[in-house]
Amino acid sequence: MLSEPILTSRAEDGREIPLLVWRADVPLRTISSGALGGGIGARLWVLNATVPMSYDRDDPAAHLAALAADLALDGPGVGLLTGVDVAEVIARTDTGVRAWVTVGLGTPVLAAAPAPAALAQRVGTVNIVVYVPARLADSALVNAVATATEAKTQAIRELGLPGTGTPTDAVTVLCPVDGPTAAYGGPRSTWGAPVARAVHSAVLAGGARAVVPWSEQLTG
Repeated sequence: MLSEPILTSRAEDGREIPLLVWRADVPLRTISSGALGGGIGARLWVLNATVPMSYDRDDPAAHLAALAADLALDGPGVGLLTGVDVAEVIARTDTGVRAWVTVGLGTPVLAAAPAPAALAQRVGTVNIVVYVPARLADSALVNAVATATEAKTQAIRELGLPGTGTPTDAVTVLCPVDGPTAAYGGPRSTWGAPVARAVHSAVLAGGARAVVPWSEQLTG
């Protein structure tokens, strides 16, 4: 089982920076596109860390590993970064599936559009963490990531924004390692359907809230 996220903080440059931490009492099957702990494997925790919108470190995995060590997060885990205040996390539950989303949509982009000459300063990030209470096959884990992404894009479209996401979005899906294996994770499957609904609802709510980037909050 994955815990509800705990909000904590770290001191950096004289400020208290917010962090969200999820812990599992036993390793969970996980798929993630996170900077730390990405891929498919067993994971024990997830960390979602706020960073300034000017963040330009070229070692995000090492940075996240250091943050995890400061929090005494042992064993393998997933690390995510975002420019929004993770205290603004949105949670939704549907048919046993739980989804948590931090939404930054300062500059949504169309995935297949030509890359601009320079990225906008407010690229934003949508980080999605999903727990499914049934063991998913590897193929179903991959499908669940696609389903969550489709649901995110649907919400962005309904918000009236001209994009499919942002350049730095990340998705993490976790599930038990034991039990009968579900073969599918698409939007009409037993577990993919509630994943889609929970993520869609969370992104829609977070986008409507118009989360202000953390760096702007500091100077506001």
